[in-house]
Amino acid sequence: MRLVQRGAADLDVERGWVDRAKAGDRAALRSLLEKYGPVLYRAVLLPRLGDEARAKDALADTYAKVVATMPRYEWHPAGIYPWLRTIAFHVAIDMLRARKRETPFDVDDLQREADRKADVQGTDVSYLEQEEAARARRKVEGALEKINPRYAEAIRLRVLQERPREEVAKALGATPATFDVILHRAMAALRKVLTAEGVPDSDRLIDSAKRASHG
Repeated sequence: MRLVQRGAADLDVERGWVDRAKAGDRAALRSLLEKYGPVLYRAVLLPRLGDEARAKDALADTYAKVVATMPRYEWHPAGIYPWLRTIAFHVAIDMLRARKRETPFDVDDLQREADRKADVQGTDVSYLEQEEAARARRKVEGALEKINPRYAEAIRLRVLQERPREEVAKALGATPATFDVILHRAMAALRKVLTAEGVPDSDRLIDSAKRASHG
């Protein structure tokens, strides 16, 4: 992960919350969870669990683990987010393993990602979301390499770049009506590849990749 330096004042405020939360201050703990809960949900849990209900359950489990283990947390110069993210990852891993027969998702890959120690000097929330969108973009681009090149180009131009339908149809040498058929088949092919690679919610991943395209 790229190095991101947050202001010392922001980290001082966060460290104050952490110190008070470790001492049992519920308001300080709530401040931490309110700050990072939404990004844990959007950037860690939902993309990997692929279901809003499961992701919300996982977030609740993450909160419970944070409350239970906060007294043992040791402050890190990067702030508390990497620790929270690790907890959320392991909650997601536990949920996926519990329903492993229901999903082709590679839990071992997620375990390796959770165990990998990121070299982080800051935790700007908007940057973290951009990082997750970039991950989604790389995943989608890899899948596009495995489908018909014409289909891949249709998706890149129309879905990821959001260029006008008529413009993309012309670029592909097709009428708008024919292009609609091409795009439908292209998206079906992309979803098939992503599903085979263990992506639990391909449409959500594609939406994340689209955000990376406009970042």
